Amino acid sequence: MDFLVFAGNSNRPLAEGITKRLGQRLGDATVSKFSDGEIFIRINESVRGRDVFLIQSTSAPAEVHMMEMMIMVDALKRASANSITAVMPYFGYARQDRTTEPRVPITAKLVANLLTTSGIDRIVTMDLHAGQIQGFFDIPVDNLYATPIITNYLKEKGACGESYVVLSPDAGGVPRARGYAKILDTSLAIIDKRRTGPNVAKAMHVVGDVKGKKVIIIDDMIDTAGTLTEAASAVIEQGAKSVIAAATHGVLSGPALERIINSKLEEVVITDTINASKEVLNNGKIKVLSTANLFAESILRIYKKESISSLFNY
Repeated sequence: MDFLVFAGNSNRPLAEGITKRLGQRLGDATVSKFSDGEIFIRINESVRGRDVFLIQSTSAPAEVHMMEMMIMVDALKRASANSITAVMPYFGYARQDRTTEPRVPITAKLVANLLTTSGIDRIVTMDLHAGQIQGFFDIPVDNLYATPIITNYLKEKGACGESYVVLSPDAGGVPRARGYAKILDTSLAIIDKRRTGPNVAKAMHVVGDVKGKKVIIIDDMIDTAGTLTEAASAVIEQGAKSVIAAATHGVLSGPALERIINSKLEEVVITDTINASKEVLNNGKIKVLSTANLFAESILRIYKKESISSLFNY
């Protein structure tokens, strides 16, 4: 296969997992910094006329990982790569997709402009916080879903059927939760919450019957875990037997781990779109699932110019 896979520093374990499944090796590149903190990139092998896939999540520190990716793209372009596909398992700044108050930016659009201008030909990502972000780009964007990965795990542990209920922690996540409920053959419930500021949310009440049920909270990401733990407490107060949670992106910033440990949650399922710290991996409540197979398959199909639409199905 005449393509190359490179990676920045944001998620090397996932990049290595993807290349292993492709039967490839990671491309040879130097990604370092000058003494004043400026990022330095050097591509150490020829990419002339080759299709290149660059794996890089824009997770924290988002600015550093964003610059790494754009500088690496510029280096690849100047080295005459035929095409550059950015594989972004986690797309940072996706929550800033609209103006929710006066005099605030639409940062997701700015990031889309920066990535496009840097010379990327195509983007592959997973579970965008808002699907309309695909329209911010003037290049193709493939938004994969972690739903098959997570639902297969839940089915294997028996978390499906009439004794379970899938819960959306907010109104915006209802379509996602409804999809999970259909696959897992469960009923559906919703948390009505009021947000008073960024990363601050207060669960108000539960819409739907959770009494005597085992609850599965479904979300696209877990950041500070405030919404998640409030939702878990709310359903337990309403008579739920137990509660677990599943989300694609384990941001887990600030007090997230402490909140999860001290919460009513029995288990939290996330994927490896963001490189998990040792504290996360060693946390008995958190299960990390691999997305490497799905991304490897998408890379292979894009290279072969085959349809990847079946990868969107769940």
